[in-house]
Amino acid sequence: MTKSPVLLAFGGLLAMAAGIGIGRFVYTPILPPMVAALGLTKSQAGLIASANFVGYLAGALLAALRLPGTRRTWLLAALAVNVACLAAMGLTDSLSLFLLLRLVAGLASAFILIFASALVLDRLAVAGRSGLSALHFAGVGTGIALSAALVSTSSDWRAMWFASAALALLASLAVVALVPADPARAAGSTEPHRPARLSTRFLVLAAAYGLFGFGYIITATFIVAMVRGTAEIAGLEPYIWVMFGLSAAPSVALWTRLGVRWGILATFAVAAIVEAIGVAASALWITAATVVLSSIFVGGTFMGLTALGLIAAREGEGDPRGRIALMTASFSAGQILGPTFAGYIYDLTGSLAGPSWCAVAALVVAAGLCVAIKR
Repeated sequence: MTKSPVLLAFGGLLAMAAGIGIGRFVYTPILPPMVAALGLTKSQAGLIASANFVGYLAGALLAALRLPGTRRTWLLAALAVNVACLAAMGLTDSLSLFLLLRLVAGLASAFILIFASALVLDRLAVAGRSGLSALHFAGVGTGIALSAALVSTSSDWRAMWFASAALALLASLAVVALVPADPARAAGSTEPHRPARLSTRFLVLAAAYGLFGFGYIITATFIVAMVRGTAEIAGLEPYIWVMFGLSAAPSVALWTRLGVRWGILATFAVAAIVEAIGVAASALWITAATVVLSSIFVGGTFMGLTALGLIAAREGEGDPRGRIALMTASFSAGQILGPTFAGYIYDLTGSLAGPSWCAVAALVVAAGLCVAIKR
């Protein structure tokens, strides 16, 4: 078992890569060939994406409870479930099973995020190396980039799921060696705590966080499908999601550092506007330049905004777990609504421009709410 803070943070990176970067987001580059092979409608594709986010919401709320066993036990179990769900996606063509598997995978990804972060960030804080937390969170973008590069080597959607499962398995095995046991702490905290007070400021912040969840997820779900569906830039398909992941990898370090300088709420507002510009770029017209801009701006902000929102939620009186759970619920509600809404509108109109403009509006309102809170 590792005792080095750097190796521990790297273990966290691999856990986040397996559970979030691969387990949660590999659906985006696999979606176009799945749609082509199975004749799925955009609304069905959106439902599959939303099922994953429903599972994520359920997992986040469950992980906040007092659970038996250690945090490491739950982390490793969730990593195993994640790998199994990825592999099973390539073994069926049933929409009902797709929905079930992505639901369970979403629950597992929430457990991985919460328990890996608890294990790694606690130890880094004790070691006085909290700055390495950015390496831990870089796992999301790293997993997105690596899985995108891997699946681009095949045109068979089933092989893509199997390859993703194999990559997640390798990362998970490394986590076993790099993230040590935590026998002193149970999965659910037993420490007494004062209930969190939900101020008007917090409720407005939670609303902004939900709007952010809606605002980024439409582009994050359908950008590869947009590229494939536009003949002039279809050649970018193998690269656009890799670019998205590479933009995400350093984003937490960048935006949290700016948060220290400008203030968390001001930085959240700026990042939301940058993300809105990225979403708008793909809504205005689909060209090589606009999808590259969209990939960089949305990929380079969504994890930073996620971190900034949770940092802001920790501020206030009482135990922060209740506030973080409510923030997660609001964020998840936006993510659940986004792909389903976009899919149904596409089936009616043949375009994702309308849903994308709704996403732009949501992000602008989220930025405005944070400015209002700050003032």
